[in-house]
Amino acid sequence: MNPLGEFLRSRRGVIRPQDAGLTRYGERRRVSGLRREELAQLAGVSVSYYTRLEQGQAHNVSDEVLDAVARALQLDGDERAHLFVLARPGRATTGRAARSHTTPPALHQMLAMMPDVPAMVLGAATDVHAWNPLGHALLAWHLDEAPNMSRSVFLDPRMRELYADWPGKARSVVAYLRMAVGRYRGDRRVVGLVEELLSRSPEFAGMWAEHPVSTCETMTYDMAHPVVGALTVNQHTLRLEDTPDLMLVTFTVEAGSPSAAALRMLGGIPRRAPAPAPPPRHSVTVP
Repeated sequence: MNPLGEFLRSRRGVIRPQDAGLTRYGERRRVSGLRREELAQLAGVSVSYYTRLEQGQAHNVSDEVLDAVARALQLDGDERAHLFVLARPGRATTGRAARSHTTPPALHQMLAMMPDVPAMVLGAATDVHAWNPLGHALLAWHLDEAPNMSRSVFLDPRMRELYADWPGKARSVVAYLRMAVGRYRGDRRVVGLVEELLSRSPEFAGMWAEHPVSTCETMTYDMAHPVVGALTVNQHTLRLEDTPDLMLVTFTVEAGSPSAAALRMLGGIPRRAPAPAPPPRHSVTVP
């Protein structure tokens, strides 16, 4: 397995020569993306060196070369950071197992001080370590125990009903897990979660093969909540310096909006025992 090569090939395959400023003279191409020699030309490195890089055989790659490759591949900020992590598995400070297994008291206090804002603390593998009542009611109203959020999105039928654009939400989960596999390369929970989803969800496997990458720090989702109806939430993910392996995730709504009214209503409804899960709908086909 060569994560760096997989990533480079996936990005090279989606850039058309004309989009990279290369002139085409009507030649027939077997692939729509860039060839290795074309990418090497754009990055200003030799074909043999780029080939070794893609094969995971180039060591001690300089910042200048990685920056040149990132520019040639037209990577965004998250993708560039991911490239650096994958290219330097021994030097990346984040290339290790996540170490935070308990939530510090300060984060529990923070959750308690936000009774009107749905919030939760997630670990590196997206297990819910803690949440406030409104976060519980918004995202797992039907569960008594805190779930793994990535597993829920792909394997819990209610999540398909909750998100109006379920494929978009699912793709953001995959994009985060791609980052997490590189960042927490030694964490068996992260790797095990990905392996489980690859084996149990064809949709996850299809999206995983596309190699999306994103920290997903700020996202907006339209929801169809079974208790309070439609609402639009803005998801914000914060990483704290003292606990870099934990994420504080909050969900805000526009003040005075119907979504705000729905959230206030949700906060005032006592929780009931979970109802039986509905039968799954037909799966969403990933192109």
